[in-house]
Amino acid sequence: MANNWKEDELLLALHLYCRLPFGKLHQSNPDVIQLAQIIGRTPSAVAMKACNFASLDPALSQKGLAGASKADRALWDAFMNDSTAIAEQAEALYENKVESEINKGVTKPSLPGGTTETIREVKVRRVQRFFRQAVMQSYDYRCAISGLAMPELLVASHIIPWAANEKRRADPTNGIALNALYDKAFDKGLITFDEDLRVTLSGRLKEKMDGFLFSSSLLSIEGTSLKVPEKFLPDNAALTYHRENIFLAS
Repeated sequence: MANNWKEDELLLALHLYCRLPFGKLHQSNPDVIQLAQIIGRTPSAVAMKACNFASLDPALSQKGLAGASKADRALWDAFMNDSTAIAEQAEALYENKVESEINKGVTKPSLPGGTTETIREVKVRRVQRFFRQAVMQSYDYRCAISGLAMPELLVASHIIPWAANEKRRADPTNGIALNALYDKAFDKGLITFDEDLRVTLSGRLKEKMDGFLFSSSLLSIEGTSLKVPEKFLPDNAALTYHRENIFLAS
């Protein structure tokens, strides 16, 4: 009798796929081995299951991957339809099954003033953490415009803003890794990406280009091509939304 994967096991495998580079999804990876031990499966089975999700990712679909089951496809479709709900579930499972095992015996520091997180705050934190990890690893922890490789200065920037679409808050295809300056400019509609994924500057921004800092850090990036991620290509519909609803053309 086949040892079918349970729903929580599939969620953890999807979580693994989202937080690890494709090249590290193999049976010798410590994270793969760790998850395998926790859910009682072999490292090769865990690696294969994570790669099944890779076969459903359009960014990797041309690499000859195959083998996704009906359950894998159903979970992937649910993730694409409501990433926020699936991400919160997956992150909660990761905290409760994986991190709790890693931190066994370690006292968790209390919040200042003895306060505790509300259920809503916990869910928001989980979704934000999932989104940042998925976006950052997809872009190899580098700014998609400048190539800056310093995580402390990088932001997982939403294409469709957090407040505008609840279901896409954790969708990695609705995110781009940008340094803090470009993230702010993107968020405020001062830069966007055209249909060929090249940087477009707002006319309002160009009017202020009267100093070295402006010209060297902003004017110089006009026309720069976005550095395409390994996984989770930025969604065309999301970019169109940004151009039409966020970008300040003039």
